[in-house]
Amino acid sequence: MITLKQVLVIPSEEVEVEMYPMDYEEFKWALGDTVSVPLLAKCFEGKKSLGDAANRSLMRDFRLYTLVGGMPQSVATYLETNNMAKVDRVKRAIISLYEKDFNRIDPTGNASKLFHQIPAELNRNASRYLTWSATDGARANSLAETISEMKESMVISMAHHANDPNAGMALHQDTGRYKMFVGDTGLFVTLAFWDKKFTENVIYEKLLGDKLSADLGYVYENMVAQMLKATGHELYYYTFPTESGKHNYEVDFLIADGDKVCPIEVKSSGYKTHASLDAFCRRFSQRIKHKYLVYTKDLRKDRDVLYLPVYMTMFL
Repeated sequence: MITLKQVLVIPSEEVEVEMYPMDYEEFKWALGDTVSVPLLAKCFEGKKSLGDAANRSLMRDFRLYTLVGGMPQSVATYLETNNMAKVDRVKRAIISLYEKDFNRIDPTGNASKLFHQIPAELNRNASRYLTWSATDGARANSLAETISEMKESMVISMAHHANDPNAGMALHQDTGRYKMFVGDTGLFVTLAFWDKKFTENVIYEKLLGDKLSADLGYVYENMVAQMLKATGHELYYYTFPTESGKHNYEVDFLIADGDKVCPIEVKSSGYKTHASLDAFCRRFSQRIKHKYLVYTKDLRKDRDVLYLPVYMTMFL
């Protein structure tokens, strides 16, 4: 499988680090598993379900990847210690390196604030990243150069609003309307629990067992963004008003396929409802190639919607 690797270069007076986050297949290799991903690829190609028991086991493995992340130091620490608190400390050290670099990019501290607020901004369920909220009032236009440098560093990735969701979405992207994601979801999880000096093993154990009450929807959304980037997709999303006009429909991601688009809705659970996906497909029926709902349950197809377990995002 051909993947696009993220290269993270952090210049520093103390240390220079080149970091290549592992994709899910590489993470499985590190764990000594070279069999699972090729088998999953065959299931995806044949649209064959795995069975509930197999999916539960695979989801637990995938949540482990989500929590550890793909940073080589984090993975090495997990393999050596099997201790998630120690893994968390490594991730915090990596984030500290980022912060030093951010402060050189922007001595005002806004770059660091933008980075740290990514989980909170996604959790707000707004239709865009609100820079003034994350930075105590700084407007997007004054932060354009800072955000551009953050994106170039590949510490973050960005999904732009597709004003015209069609082939050639880059021609119609809204440069002032975007969402921001952390380049490595393992770091995203640590940022989400930054209020503690370190994230205790008990929190990781509950996350791993899918028993923590906190909404994990935005963790999965960040992971889907990471996996789509790893396979070479640029990130786009689309929002539009509901019939009442009081709320918005939102399609989490759009990917191009030839002269068509494929909408993707992400769910953090096994819910099979997809109002935004349905409304989008009614509105742009002539532009749709495939419809995907990415969730935590087994692969299945219901009419023209493919329900895809999140770990199969790598095959889109």
